[in-house]
Amino acid sequence: MKVTWKDIGPVPNSTEFLDVILNRTQRKTPTVIRPGYKISRIRAFYMRKVRYTADGFTEKLQEIVDSFPRLNDVHPFHQDLLNTLYDRDHYKIALSQLSMAKHLIEQVSRDYVRLLKFGQSLFQCKQLKRAGMGRMATIIKRLKDSLLYLEQVRQHLGRLPAIDPNTRTLVICGYPNVGKSSFLKSITRAEVDVQPYAFTTKSLYVGHFDYKYLRFQAIDTPGILDHPLEEMNTIEMQSITAIAHLRSCVLYFMDLSEQCGFSVEAQVHLYHSIKPLFANKQVMVVINKIDILKPEDLDAERQALLETVTSEPNVETMQLSCHLELNLMEVRNHACDKLLAARIEQKMKGSKVSGVLNKIHLAQPVARDTTERPAYIPEGIASLRKYDPEDPERRKLARDVEAEEGGPGVYNINLKDKYMLEDEEWKNDVIPEVLNGKNVYDFFDPDISRKLKMLEAEEERLEQEGFYDDSDDEIFETEEDADIRMKAAWIREKKILIANENRSRKALRNRAIIPRPKQKKTLSQMEDHLENIHIDHSEISERARGRSDDRAPRTEGGVDVIMSEAARSKSRVRTPSSSVAPSRFDAGLATNALRAKADRIEKMHRRERNRQGRAGEADRHYTDAMPKHLFAGKRGIGKTSHR
Repeated sequence: MKVTWKDIGPVPNSTEFLDVILNRTQRKTPTVIRPGYKISRIRAFYMRKVRYTADGFTEKLQEIVDSFPRLNDVHPFHQDLLNTLYDRDHYKIALSQLSMAKHLIEQVSRDYVRLLKFGQSLFQCKQLKRAGMGRMATIIKRLKDSLLYLEQVRQHLGRLPAIDPNTRTLVICGYPNVGKSSFLKSITRAEVDVQPYAFTTKSLYVGHFDYKYLRFQAIDTPGILDHPLEEMNTIEMQSITAIAHLRSCVLYFMDLSEQCGFSVEAQVHLYHSIKPLFANKQVMVVINKIDILKPEDLDAERQALLETVTSEPNVETMQLSCHLELNLMEVRNHACDKLLAARIEQKMKGSKVSGVLNKIHLAQPVARDTTERPAYIPEGIASLRKYDPEDPERRKLARDVEAEEGGPGVYNINLKDKYMLEDEEWKNDVIPEVLNGKNVYDFFDPDISRKLKMLEAEEERLEQEGFYDDSDDEIFETEEDADIRMKAAWIREKKILIANENRSRKALRNRAIIPRPKQKKTLSQMEDHLENIHIDHSEISERARGRSDDRAPRTEGGVDVIMSEAARSKSRVRTPSSSVAPSRFDAGLATNALRAKADRIEKMHRRERNRQGRAGEADRHYTDAMPKHLFAGKRGIGKTSHR
């Protein structure tokens, strides 16, 4: 359970609230709109402004409401403490006003967004936006008092101590100036102000300490005066709240010397007045300042009056002196023991104990027959003498062996010492491999190296004599096998040629390649290529030889068909009709109607890309550093705010 509220964020006042939300709206939403825009775009621009402003107000208000504790969700101790300090009604009214303001702002946002959907012009939309944001600002300004009140509550909540109402607690109560704060400062590390006058403690103080490995908290309450509950002030009501709602051990402090300014009769009467709050709690009456006056030194009338307190059942009395630090820890420890015993007793009364006992099962073994089977201890263990380091005939331990072999860091344990072999000499063999009860090293042949060399020499002799030759296979080779062998050789050669060609082609990747018209190919090369791919080239060769007027003389290897520069230039001459290349823009379109239709389709597909390329209202806009309407010409006495 949450016991502290130090993480509640600051609550801004109404002016800061408006500045934060409106400035954020100005930064985060588009800022440029022009009369030439479409009316739908203008409406969307201002609707976005109104929505974003309303969202900012509602999120901030909801965050403030959620950060404060809900009275119905916290412990009754914290409920009454908040009621005592801040007044439950005022606290709830302030939070409810913030919730109501959030709903009103949401309603204003919906109304003006609905009106902006039907705006007819830029001016009308702008006026609707100003009206909507103005109504939201008015609602926030009306929260001025509630925001200031909640900020004060937040600051005070952050200063409250962290009190866990469910942990082990000691509550110290009594009249003012009886030594409560001195006792708390002595048994804990709490920083408590101790002064020799009444009402030094004006709020609850908490200190923590450990006892029997458990964490306890001790609470110092402000002093209580003996008057009706309705007349108690806020300081006293804090003590009443802690006593009433915390499951704890109550230490009621009394000062019999009356140096606190209150008589013994008043202190006894106060005890009887608040005794109904001690129901179902452990109570101890602690008599302080025994260095000045002890209970035995009182007169008979006062002793009898004190007996009315100490003689009650379940009430114990202890004495101490904070000034002399006498019996401080004894009182603390006895109170802790009493509290722990009460908590355990309360848990035993609950329904959980029976449920746990039902789950516990004690197994009892059942005898299978009437035979008795007593415990058996081997004779060697029973006769074994107890180890005595001073006995010279004691059995040797691994620790003794280590000391004999040089001690830690020098001694290395022998892992082979516990091997169970037939012969003790086998333990330290080089190869202590054992198979079927026999040492493998006993079957190792010392002449194996010589035999291996003889075997290798015999293999070399057989190989030189041709014992392993496969000449007989060639005799029985058939024509089909020879054909397959020839085709395989041709395929391997072809693969090598293709790989070389691809490798040379890759080598020309970053180099200049000779253009095809500049490459010289002879007729004989063409005929050889066509023969390789099994194509008849007789007609092509005759036609090429018939046009060889301008060709170079033949060689004995065949007719080299090399075109001269004049013939090549003549072949480049084109007719006037073929000199003008067709336009790619009109290619593939037979009529002008198809050309116009293609243009329309192209523009339609280009429209979306053009729209996305324009700058919109959400794009970053850099304004002028010195706007002309603010820094040029004469200015009137009117507003200078241009938000």
